[in-house]
Amino acid sequence: MTDAAKAPALSVRGVSGGYGAAIVVKNVDLTVPEGRIVAVLGKNGMGKTTLLKMIMGFLPLHQGEVHLFGKRINGEPPYLIARRNIAFCPQEQPLFQDLTVGENLRLGLFDDDAFEAKLEKVGVHFPFLPDRLRQRAGTLSGGEQKMLIVARSLMASPRIMLIDEITEGLQPSVIERLAHVLAEQRRAEGTAILLIEQHVTFALAIADEYAVLNQGEFVDRGPANAADAAERINRHLSI
Repeated sequence: MTDAAKAPALSVRGVSGGYGAAIVVKNVDLTVPEGRIVAVLGKNGMGKTTLLKMIMGFLPLHQGEVHLFGKRINGEPPYLIARRNIAFCPQEQPLFQDLTVGENLRLGLFDDDAFEAKLEKVGVHFPFLPDRLRQRAGTLSGGEQKMLIVARSLMASPRIMLIDEITEGLQPSVIERLAHVLAEQRRAEGTAILLIEQHVTFALAIADEYAVLNQGEFVDRGPANAADAAERINRHLSI
């Protein structure tokens, strides 16, 4: 077995960075093993989205390293990182509103010839999508748009997904659907997932491990199935 095969899906080592001279994330270590789901929780403004942007190359690191399946990726441009079987579901402006559902889905592919086969797979999770390929994405409901975001990421059959607060503003039935889809994706495909969330119940329902980010530093972490996990997390979120 090679070193790369033994390596975790994602390894963040001693990472610090932010916006210009402003350091938002401070000396962070995080590991997402292959086939595992790790949830990072915290209040707004604690550095969760900043951490994802640094992993994806949208923001530079002041120090530290990011490794994807054993390969160092920090310093690479985002478009090259995206080609490493990683899918990013951002919180900010994630869809092209004026493009159709089908056109947004095609953006998740490197090979357009695979569209029909991949659409059939994501259609199992989101049955409304194949019937609405010509509908403009901006006319979908909020919940449908969130499901389209996840479906677009799944079109690429990623080995790891980075998901930024996908449940924000969603009704419980949509949250339940997304939880089922992500859990099934991990079970069936072995996809690793780094989940950024504030919805504690959703995160703990599908995660293997959790970590709490506060002022750019991890202040608590542990197994998601621990009896006191929700209590510990909520204690930090309420401060």
